[in-house]
Amino acid sequence: MVVQLVPEKGVPISKRAPTIDLQALAAACAKTVALLTEHGLEVTPTKEDEAAAAELAVSYAKDPETTSKATTTPRAAQLTPAALRETNHILTEFGRQVVDSAVTVRHMVTNKLILETENPDPRVRLKALELLGKISDVGLFAEKSEITITHQTTDDLKEKLRQKLQRLTQVPQPVEDAVIVDGDTVDVDALFGETDDE
Repeated sequence: MVVQLVPEKGVPISKRAPTIDLQALAAACAKTVALLTEHGLEVTPTKEDEAAAAELAVSYAKDPETTSKATTTPRAAQLTPAALRETNHILTEFGRQVVDSAVTVRHMVTNKLILETENPDPRVRLKALELLGKISDVGLFAEKSEITITHQTTDDLKEKLRQKLQRLTQVPQPVEDAVIVDGDTVDVDALFGETDDE
């Protein structure tokens, strides 16, 4: 088995490899396994390979981002070719099933809404028609929101920041002492009818 490798020149090497989504990594590994099987590699999955692939797929289903980060190239290299191929197969089927089930649910909901447009209750009929109109394919009652973005130059932002910093760093005015006014003393307790006995 002879595989010709042709190195690419001028490719920058970074110290930290970018995170690759596990589905893309598994697909690339499966293509490599397929190429190697064409050149004589025998790939027969064992129970351990199937268990490793299933565990990886379940972990990816729970948290794709964390699982993708954890499955680095060195860790993926520790898996057998059969486990890599099984992982790709599971993830491909899993993705296809999610899309198929979403389409099925979408058709079911649309069909139910169409049936509800014939309901004798006018409120139910109106709500069904409204929801049918909101379907993205129809887009009759699509709710739109506008976002206004104000662009400012770097100089404007620097000036605003400078003004805020000046306000924060200003020395506060000295506090004036209270002015004592001579006059008659008022007994508040007597005025409001409270005594020391209470």
